[in-house]
Amino acid sequence: MEYVEYLTIAVAAAAVIIAVTALAPRAGVASPLVLVVLGAGVSLLPFVPAIEVPPELILGGVLPPLLYSAAVGLPSMDFRRDFAAIGGLSVTLVVISSVLLGLLFRWLIPDIDLATAIALGAIVSPTDAVATTIVKRLGASPRSVTMLEGESLLNDASALVLLRSAIAATAATVSLWEVVGDFAYAAGVAVLIGVPIGWVGLRIRKRLGHAALSTAMSFVVPFAAYLPAEELHASGLVAVVAAGLVTGNGSARHLRPQDRIAERSNWHTVELLLEGAVFLAMGIQLFDLIEDVERGNGSVLQATGVAAIAGAVVLLVRTAFVTPLIGLQARRARRGEAVRETLSGFQDRIDLRVAATPSPAAGNTEVKGRRSTAARLERIQGTLRRRTADIDYVLAKPLGWREGTLLVWAGMRGVVTLAAAQTLPAETPGRSFLVLVAFGVAFGTLLVQGSTLPWVTRRLGLVGQDTTGDLPALRRETVRAAREFLADPRRPDGTPYDDGVVARVRKDMFREHESQDEDAELTRERFVQYRELRLAAIAAQREELLAARAAGTYDSAQLGDALDLLDAEQIAVEMRKGKLPVHPDDSDR
Repeated sequence: MEYVEYLTIAVAAAAVIIAVTALAPRAGVASPLVLVVLGAGVSLLPFVPAIEVPPELILGGVLPPLLYSAAVGLPSMDFRRDFAAIGGLSVTLVVISSVLLGLLFRWLIPDIDLATAIALGAIVSPTDAVATTIVKRLGASPRSVTMLEGESLLNDASALVLLRSAIAATAATVSLWEVVGDFAYAAGVAVLIGVPIGWVGLRIRKRLGHAALSTAMSFVVPFAAYLPAEELHASGLVAVVAAGLVTGNGSARHLRPQDRIAERSNWHTVELLLEGAVFLAMGIQLFDLIEDVERGNGSVLQATGVAAIAGAVVLLVRTAFVTPLIGLQARRARRGEAVRETLSGFQDRIDLRVAATPSPAAGNTEVKGRRSTAARLERIQGTLRRRTADIDYVLAKPLGWREGTLLVWAGMRGVVTLAAAQTLPAETPGRSFLVLVAFGVAFGTLLVQGSTLPWVTRRLGLVGQDTTGDLPALRRETVRAAREFLADPRRPDGTPYDDGVVARVRKDMFREHESQDEDAELTRERFVQYRELRLAAIAAQREELLAARAAGTYDSAQLGDALDLLDAEQIAVEMRKGKLPVHPDDSDR
């Protein structure tokens, strides 16, 4: 195939992905499902050659950037607060599902041994991030979204490590402790690699001072974490997730706003094209896979039946796991409510002691490593505040039966299942049949759960929940910090700022904060009118600038600067949410 044909296929695939992603949500259908169906339809055309996507390309070239991008966007604070529950979903549930499904496959497919059956169970165990995209667009509970995001990030790695151990067991005897040791080694070494890679990546990008270079460097980080981890036989995907979490947690501190905006926009584009390409390619391979099964001893009908049973069992196992998990979260909330008052009393006493303890003089060094009383009290104060805030978070965003139902129904299979199935060794008995079963589970969950997830979310009453919280109170904290800083600001060289400059900055900042506070007081309709009018006024200013550019009456550099300022103002206005979250139907306003 010549390069022109490859280029034509790439352009056509990108156009299809864009069109499907834009139109499928309007029809209430998950775009991955449409892409798989389209791919299967394209494979029937007589002029379309057989296409085989190497699984290594997906595991090493597609999953690292996808997982890294998702990890960067994951709220690290919320991830920490629900880490135990996320760990249970992404590790314990994967192990339980793999073993139980392995026993089921061993019974349904007598021609395979138990190790191969568990390997197939590991293949269909991890959930896909597609559900997260759907429920996030619908405005579901941020806590539910975070748990789904965290699960889809970590269970990919745990399932693939278990798959690797199961495949090794098909060729040699492997003990349970060897599997546990391999899992611990793969995860531990990966974290030790991924964390410093993420940290170094942030420091390098901080020094670049250029949005395009910073984004380009972000494309390097996931592979810089993945490759050495795989060379050391650790989990490259865990290393990628660790690097992404470190990057997401530190980006606001170390990167410029321009860098973060450019990174977010570019990575969303990469996610869209890569994920869509995988589903499209898997659809194109479907009929070749069916032909291989028909040439062997199996049948498509048998594979469909096994996949349907496995899909139902996956749902039952997930329900049986999530139900007590939600109960434990409710118990955690009750326990937190009981100790909150005690923590508040401790915090009040510590606050009084901190206020009464003079801070160490500037430049004063500690002798023999002893820490000052003020510093120790401030650390205790910070710990108590964090613990109290964690309890408030759990109490304010409880997980009940509705959220549990959403967690169960959102457990769809997707990219990782399709890619992992392709990694089964070529000598595996009935390999094509097993791959087709895995494909059937992924396709079936996307079809049944993916197509009904929006309806289920609406029926549960979890659509359009208020995620703004107490924004005026949060802004008051930032106003207080600004007032304290502007009381006696100093330039980097220690000299004072001009009084007129200080007065202007103070006026501009506080005026903008007051305007943002007013957003929370406006009704939904009045806020929509405000934003609509403000954007219309900006559009009128832009039209005038463009008319001036066409007339050539002003310097082009000045016009460019003026347009940039309008763009920044428009972005700031569009990011303001008002009193209520934007309903999915209003997202284009």
